[in-house]
Amino acid sequence: MDFFLLETIGSIANAGGAIGAGLAAMGAGIGVGQIGKGAVEAIARQPEALNDIRSNMILTAALVEGAALFAIIVGFLAMVL
Repeated sequence: MDFFLLETIGSIANAGGAIGAGLAAMGAGIGVGQIGKGAVEAIARQPEALNDIRSNMILTAALVEGAALFAIIVGFLAMVL
């Protein structure tokens, strides 16, 4: 009985880690898409601020990708450990 319970908890943890990693990847994709959309709209409204908008967009996208990578690693660790 105890072994079955531990095996079930392990499978639920694996599924949770996989779902978490997938949601983190999807969230990062949506977030970077929204950042790009906002930057394109801002450039269309104010073309003279192209360089400032572009550099801020790249910095923000990098921060979002870093947070997503951290979340994916945590999800994979939940599956392994």
